[in-house]
Amino acid sequence: MTAAPTLPDKDSPDRIRWLSIGAAIASISVVGMALGLGIPLLSVVLESRGHSATMIGLNTAFAGVASIIAAPFAAPLASRFGVAATMLAMSLAASVAFVGFYAADEFWMWFPLRLVLHFAITVLFVLSEFWITATAPPAKRGLVLGVYATVLSLGFAVGPWLFSQLGSSGILPFLVAAGMALLAAPPVAAAWRESPDIRASKPSARFSSYIFLVPTATAAVFVFGAVETGGFALFPIYGSRLGYTEADAALLLTAIGLGNVLLQIPLGLLSDRMRDRRHLLMACAAIGLVGMLILPFTAASWYGTAALLFIWGGVVAGLYTVGLAHLGSRLTGRDLASANAAFVFCYGVGMLAGPQAIGLGMDLFGTHGFAHVLAVFFVGFIAVAASRLKRSGG
Repeated sequence: MTAAPTLPDKDSPDRIRWLSIGAAIASISVVGMALGLGIPLLSVVLESRGHSATMIGLNTAFAGVASIIAAPFAAPLASRFGVAATMLAMSLAASVAFVGFYAADEFWMWFPLRLVLHFAITVLFVLSEFWITATAPPAKRGLVLGVYATVLSLGFAVGPWLFSQLGSSGILPFLVAAGMALLAAPPVAAAWRESPDIRASKPSARFSSYIFLVPTATAAVFVFGAVETGGFALFPIYGSRLGYTEADAALLLTAIGLGNVLLQIPLGLLSDRMRDRRHLLMACAAIGLVGMLILPFTAASWYGTAALLFIWGGVVAGLYTVGLAHLGSRLTGRDLASANAAFVFCYGVGMLAGPQAIGLGMDLFGTHGFAHVLAVFFVGFIAVAASRLKRSGG
């Protein structure tokens, strides 16, 4: 396992180094808060300008294009400039991009801005998660990643709540998102010496091979990327078509985030006690499927929908948390950094597929095409995971 240059607890391998891990968690969590505000904000602004759900989905899907482009560069950039320095540069780039959305009047301008924003955020996620996974003791990796996912989910929950308070008018919500992206820098700067050092190591295989090295983990994060990004981007449109106000739809997104906050530590602890985490991943996907089959029947009730999404969101986020723990149990060092990049790469592919598929489904099959398309993603993962379990591979 790659360790930080200064490791004061070498004699206690199961000790959690919260100071180092906390810096990475704090940094990426404020980025999550910025995304939780920014993703629905950008969708609502585009709809107010008369763009269809399909076009909004297409623009949001460029976040996935950026992730696909950025992921292979994350480990090489960190290897050349250092983990902390690379993260600081990406924080600044994301902040500038958020301001750029407000200044860009033409729709085509939003595509390169999506690329810049999500390139920066992808690199931040890859390096933060590598930092956390590499520093966490193996016996407590699920717990540590559960804490990480909880704090990150809290950021995603606060983001939509801020959106419900700030609205989509004027420059203020864009400035708030930009400011939160900049807040990722101070904790990284403070823990600069604690960041993992991968500058002297080289990957043992091509980047593409890491995508298929632990296929259940990468399939899980692909589905989560599709569900999370597509759901967050188009749920305001779905809620509007159901008759909810902009604020009420945003609060339903907050319910998803709060479910994530409460359930990630229990899921992480449970994963630490399981011989094979793939069974837990399948259970998370099955609950996600059932939730989307029920959603059209609860949609008329705001409280019923909030309760459903609270549980559904928390369990579905386990695809990411448990998938990352499953990945971390198989690899170490630069290989882990490259695998983390492949993991986020697959998340980016999901980001590309999800919004476009959901937007198209809503345009072709009506409002509840939103839930039906999400259900298809879960069915696909269950099929992949069952196949891998049958073969007893990764």
